Amino acid sequence: MEMNINNFNKTIDTWINSLENYTYQELSAKPRDQGWSLLQVIMHLIRENNFYEKQIEECLNNNENNGEEMNNEAKVMFQKNGLPDERIKGLDLPGNMPLPKDKAALTQQLSALKNEMNLLWVKINNNESTGKTAHPGLGYFNAKEWFLFAEMHLRHHQRQKARIDESLRANMTMKT
Repeated sequence: MEMNINNFNKTIDTWINSLENYTYQELSAKPRDQGWSLLQVIMHLIRENNFYEKQIEECLNNNENNGEEMNNEAKVMFQKNGLPDERIKGLDLPGNMPLPKDKAALTQQLSALKNEMNLLWVKINNNESTGKTAHPGLGYFNAKEWFLFAEMHLRHHQRQKARIDESLRANMTMKT
């Protein structure tokens, strides 16, 4: 799969632009299944991406672990250019996430994420480091793989967003 900054920007822009369709109250509303609110999903994405950014920087600054590999599950994800279409229980619990005070702050955080990843893209393409760092469950990734994984993770949660949107629509229908 050819990695491309345009793919990342398109995906993050989808998240940023979608905020225009919600009030802060709607972003904070819990779906019927008591899963995460859309706001909590977005904060999870920001938190995880911050972790990915640190991994990319570490990979760019050393050549450690360059003989290590990702596991077979990760290889399949990268071949398919996507995470499995299943709900994955993560370590991030909704109560552990600090939430922004308003929609403008959320938009700013997503825009900052986009800017930081675009700067890292330039570094990745101007760096010959072969370092890798360990993903908690998928083996070792180099800087480019971490970057691609970040975009796949953003896309993965678009399915969750669709479920939340459906629940919000159903709740609005019930109230009218």
